[in-house]
Amino acid sequence: MRSAIHHQKAKKRGIWKKLVLAVVIAGIAIAAAGMVIFNMLVARQDVSLLEEPLPAATIFYDQSKKEVLRISPKKAEAVSYDNLPEQLIEAVVAVEDRRFFEHSGTDLQGIGRALLTNLTNGRTVEGASTITQQLAKNVFLSQERTWTRKWKELLLAEKIEKNYDKQQIITYYLNQIYFGEGAWGIKKASQVYFGVDVDDLTLTESALLAGIVKAPSALSPYSHPEEAKARRNVVLKLMKDQGKIDLSTYEASIKEPLHIRDSKPSSSDAIKYPYFIDQVIREAGQMYGLTENEVLHGGLRIYTTLSTQMQEAAEKVYSQDSLFPASRSDRIIQSGAVLVDPRDGGIRALIGGRGEQPFRGFNRAVQLKRQPGSTMKPISVYTPALEQGYAPEDTLMDEPVNFGGYQPKNAGGSYHGEVTIYESIIHSYNVPAVSLLNEMGIEAGMEAAGRFGIELTDQDRTLGLALGGLQEGVSPLDMAEAFGVFANDGTRIPAHSITLIESAEGELVAEADTNNSVKVTEPAVARTMTAMLEGVVKEGTGDVASLGNRPVAGKTGTTEMPGTGGQGMKDNWFVGYTPQLVGAVWLGYDHTDESHYLTTTSKAAAAVFQRLMTEALVNESVMAFPKAPGMPAKSKKPEKPKGEKPDKKPDKKPKPDRPGKDDKDHKKADEHKGGKGRGKEDD
Repeated sequence: MRSAIHHQKAKKRGIWKKLVLAVVIAGIAIAAAGMVIFNMLVARQDVSLLEEPLPAATIFYDQSKKEVLRISPKKAEAVSYDNLPEQLIEAVVAVEDRRFFEHSGTDLQGIGRALLTNLTNGRTVEGASTITQQLAKNVFLSQERTWTRKWKELLLAEKIEKNYDKQQIITYYLNQIYFGEGAWGIKKASQVYFGVDVDDLTLTESALLAGIVKAPSALSPYSHPEEAKARRNVVLKLMKDQGKIDLSTYEASIKEPLHIRDSKPSSSDAIKYPYFIDQVIREAGQMYGLTENEVLHGGLRIYTTLSTQMQEAAEKVYSQDSLFPASRSDRIIQSGAVLVDPRDGGIRALIGGRGEQPFRGFNRAVQLKRQPGSTMKPISVYTPALEQGYAPEDTLMDEPVNFGGYQPKNAGGSYHGEVTIYESIIHSYNVPAVSLLNEMGIEAGMEAAGRFGIELTDQDRTLGLALGGLQEGVSPLDMAEAFGVFANDGTRIPAHSITLIESAEGELVAEADTNNSVKVTEPAVARTMTAMLEGVVKEGTGDVASLGNRPVAGKTGTTEMPGTGGQGMKDNWFVGYTPQLVGAVWLGYDHTDESHYLTTTSKAAAAVFQRLMTEALVNESVMAFPKAPGMPAKSKKPEKPKGEKPDKKPDKKPKPDRPGKDDKDHKKADEHKGGKGRGKEDD
């Protein structure tokens, strides 16, 4: 019996051994077949294009699909491997591909390390593409984010490694990469940043250039010296950690200044529409994951929302210094503006600053973050009020108030007693707006701002929200998108500059989502708000923004400069719209201090808006706003002297029709303190 059992077990072991052996043999056969197929596919790749001078240009098209700009590295000059300093190569390899001289095109160790790092951090913080793969992608492939492209990239990298040695590969890479400031290739970059030939680059200069590759604009030492130096020092640390430099060299090097030229050389290769193209590149990264080098290297076809007529009109307006307030001799009053079609969210024109327009410089139309002042009132106060049942003719009290130490004041310190909501908004009275937000509850204003696309934090949960007292602030683009809700019957469409991106071969790389509109409020609310904002232009603080017989609505906004007795401003805004175009204009100094602040009229931004919209709409038909229900015929002019009390308390709508009120917001006066810009509004 025991012998029979032993025999059966031996038989089963024999079967299992045969199965394991069969699986192993099959695995080896499959792997061998896979290697044969892989090598055949690699052999079929054509990498001779590497020996061509440079990749194809990226082409930008306007909203009519007409070509408006080509960005090409064709003017780059190549250098040989013998002209590349060893420390430059070591710096680039240290930060971009530490195992470049060890792998055969694809670094499996690097992929594993990046995967582990990204999983540990819960997000993508480290890439795994080798220098060879980056070269393959830049020269041969469109930039779509697909597994097919990654597979092609791997095959091409393997073929490049078989056909060229490491010295040739790193030379091709450095001759083709974009280093920012119009510098294509390492030779131009050495001249632009340091005014030297490539073979004269020092260790710290080499480290700086190696670091720039990651994000050429954001790390430009001319525009962002602190960020550039920090990145340079990261590269130096990597070189130390990888044994390329010793500790003493590292410690001495990180203390060195940047050694860049006193000023960047002027370039004859000026980019057309620099601020708009800058936004396109930024959006390609934020929305579709493309790097700056991928956009500029990829030979892409980028279709945009640009109106060349409106963009050129905007640039013409911003070239006229007489339209802007006089600046101090040592610093110019800056400005940013954007024009957006509220019907589809397309950015039609964009100006990021006055004076020289550097490609990939600071773009005030989209990167600026400043307090919006009273331009927030329609968003955080009056829209939720209309939604809760208030009407334009309802009355509020404009008199001195104290909310736990927070005492908002009107411009000039005057008060007007009993006023309607309509009067409060067209004359930009502060006290009624703050009181109304207090009555509704701060949460109502916070929630409304979120629907309009304005990002807030817990620090903004104060009554200063009514007057635009935000911690982080907003950009002109943020405000244009938000006011587009009123122009578009209560629906917000995210502002964008890109409609479609294709590869040079016509393959789809990315496409804008045309079904991403957000209902913010009811059409009746949007139309009523528009009618009141028309009053701002017809008979209120925005009268200089009038476009003649063309209907226009909008809102002024300012923030006070502390210590000037109400006579100085940090920011001046006007955000307004017609049925087919929203415009947002900001004015101010980049860095406000006791010597640099606005002393002009609070209507300066409105005057720029007026000229900007007049020029932009010259070929557009005059359109009327949809009719709003129940608007008062006209505002009464404020006549009450300061501090005068009305004969009776104002009548209000029945409170049951106003859901969402939170009693805690009325009782906790200490929560109402705080918020930047919570003081006087200078409209």
